[in-house]
Amino acid sequence: MQPIHYQRRERSGRDLDSPRDSSRLITGSADQTAKLWDVKSGQQYFTFKFGSPARSVDFAIGDKLAVITTDPFMERTSAIHVKRISEDPEDQTADSVLVLESPEGRKRINRAVWGPLNQTIVSGGEDAVIRIWDSETGKLLKESNVEDGHKKTITSLCKAADDSHFITGSLHKTAKASVGPENAYSHQDIHFRGSRKCCLHVVIGGGQDASAVTTTDHRAGKFEAKFYDKHNVFMQY
Repeated sequence: MQPIHYQRRERSGRDLDSPRDSSRLITGSADQTAKLWDVKSGQQYFTFKFGSPARSVDFAIGDKLAVITTDPFMERTSAIHVKRISEDPEDQTADSVLVLESPEGRKRINRAVWGPLNQTIVSGGEDAVIRIWDSETGKLLKESNVEDGHKKTITSLCKAADDSHFITGSLHKTAKASVGPENAYSHQDIHFRGSRKCCLHVVIGGGQDASAVTTTDHRAGKFEAKFYDKHNVFMQY
């Protein structure tokens, strides 16, 4: 099998996602664009252009929608953009179905993912608040509180394949598992260091920003990964 080389981005790539059939790929970049690619050929077939860097991307179930977050830049605030993904590349347009601006103005939304059945969007970012939005109306349905939520910037947000729960990682050196039935998540928390999910296990990774690596002792970096069995973690709920 020969590797497929994708055309180089002008600036660093931030995030990527593919649908369940792996036929397409969406990427977000600091060059203020998100791009759609044909995985089999490696060809780019559409570009969403923004006035600020694209931070994260996520396909909805069914692959007909994608959510993209953009950073605050110049006079623009951080925002969540919902784009319709056409089955035929010739029919693809740049129009947004929905745009949600950050309630905290200049604070960045680091990640947004789809909730169960595409009915909600879950987001987290620099203000350390997890928010759940109605994906049809854009109404804010729920947000984490100061007592139960993260204390510092949310750096990662990962959802389970069955949408039953999601995990967030924070600069506060914790990760929190949030679980709940159907459309509404409840924020019952388990404390880890960082966040990533993998199959039947949760992989938690820690570390520092690149700018801090050369200025601190190597023991302070906490560059380590820990594996947790998801069944044992969620048995208590």
